[in-house]
Amino acid sequence: MGLSVGATRTATVRWLVAAATFTALASLMGCPRNGDGGTRPTPGGSTAPHGSTPPGSPPPSSSAPAPVPAGTPRTVPSLRGTAPASGPGWRPAAGTRVVADPGGPLADTGRRLAGELRLPSAGGPARPGDIELALRPGQHGGPEAYEIATRDGRATITSQDAAGVFYGTRTLLQAVRSGGGLPEGTVRDAPDRPQRGLNLDIARKHFTAEWIEARLRELADLKLNQLALHFSDDQGFRIESSSHPEIVSRQHLTKAEVRRIVALAQALHITVVPEIDSPGHLGAVIRAHPGLQLKDTVGTPARGAVDIANPEAAKIVDDLLREYAPLFPGPYFHLGADEYRALTAKDPQTSYPHLAALARQKYGPKARVQDLATGWLNDRAATVRSLGKRPKAWNDGFFRDGVISADKDIEAEYWTGRELGARPPQEYLDEDRPLVNLNDEYLYYVLGEPNNFRYPTGERVYGQWSPAVLRGTTPVPQGLAGADRILGGRFAVWCDHPDAQTPEQVAAGIRLPLAALAQRLWDPRPPALPWRDFRALYGTVTR
Repeated sequence: MGLSVGATRTATVRWLVAAATFTALASLMGCPRNGDGGTRPTPGGSTAPHGSTPPGSPPPSSSAPAPVPAGTPRTVPSLRGTAPASGPGWRPAAGTRVVADPGGPLADTGRRLAGELRLPSAGGPARPGDIELALRPGQHGGPEAYEIATRDGRATITSQDAAGVFYGTRTLLQAVRSGGGLPEGTVRDAPDRPQRGLNLDIARKHFTAEWIEARLRELADLKLNQLALHFSDDQGFRIESSSHPEIVSRQHLTKAEVRRIVALAQALHITVVPEIDSPGHLGAVIRAHPGLQLKDTVGTPARGAVDIANPEAAKIVDDLLREYAPLFPGPYFHLGADEYRALTAKDPQTSYPHLAALARQKYGPKARVQDLATGWLNDRAATVRSLGKRPKAWNDGFFRDGVISADKDIEAEYWTGRELGARPPQEYLDEDRPLVNLNDEYLYYVLGEPNNFRYPTGERVYGQWSPAVLRGTTPVPQGLAGADRILGGRFAVWCDHPDAQTPEQVAAGIRLPLAALAQRLWDPRPPALPWRDFRALYGTVTR
């Protein structure tokens, strides 16, 4: 969208002089951020960006900054709506401040933006040249929607919620990096899907708190809002435990480190979703409690699977759920429920007759082992529900034709059609069960590339995937693909062969796929930029 900017010969000369001045200043903005979220200097030159404006600070310069070129600001993800107007726009200049109530809910966001732009922060009132952050209760679009009004030499970012204002600051920061500032007019922007993020397997490979924090900053710059931590599996249990210290791996995150991660996530408006996978993938627990392992009729142990007929198995898992729920203040707890070995047997009733007998005892003569597994899931869901959490589980933990069904409030996270008996996505949607998309064809980054997995590329996610593509490469019908049915998606890192890549290689490998995912979850339209241009733009706005 274009803006008309008229200029007389005199104004043109003034513009060229100002542009030359800004070019010299803008050269300061090219310094890259360091790996743990450092910032680049910008025209403002403040050496103390996190405090309020020092007494005696000079007012804004009387010479106007160069006009910002007309057009839609270039950002990742792209903006969904702009209303251009005639005028010079806004760009940072000498005297520019970030204005927010220092005692209000936007204070941290204001200080963060000031630090990133190397500008002073202030409590107001805003004046020409400033960036102003403000909440507007009842503003249209929901808590993650925001508006940026650029007029009278000022940029004002508003939303009904702090999350929306934060996303507006991401847009402004990227607009400065890609085009020097914001053109005159209004940006109105909001995400298409409410759940957008990264799933990280820290159970099979230890990642440091610092590495995870760096990923949080990347997610925030892309307006992604979830980090799911899979911290318990056969290979390791990676968070300190007071209720069962015997199960914790030597390399692990302390609770203090987790609190630090969660605090940063909250400041960046990212929800951390914990996952304790059960009744499969509990090898780390079984090593400390071998009597809990499931065995078939001939005594063959089922790898990673606890015996769900043993009450002690449920007790330990519930102990852990209760211990960790307060550590993660977000609304979700992921219960796993995938790949339970008893259900991969050719005839679970014959291979595990004690499970079949207990299923009939609890749920009636037609009940099967799958009903006992469903009962286990519902019981764990009841535990986390009592702790104020909403349960999630993997799609292969939901079964058809059972005597009992998984509770309706358990969100299904759809990852695979590869597993034995895996149901197609439309079955879940027909049952009015909302889904989250983690399609293993596009969104699974599996270290070592076992089982025919290949490292996904950003280009393939960008060009071929959408939230409607839940399984394989075929989308579900359009009428079932709305944001109320498919809630969003996450890119997933799984560490099946933990030594196949270093943490630095993982970070580099997932960078562009995450950017592509962010684009497809934020804006429902087919991407406007060719992949090469999108990739170049992402390099510009994150340099």
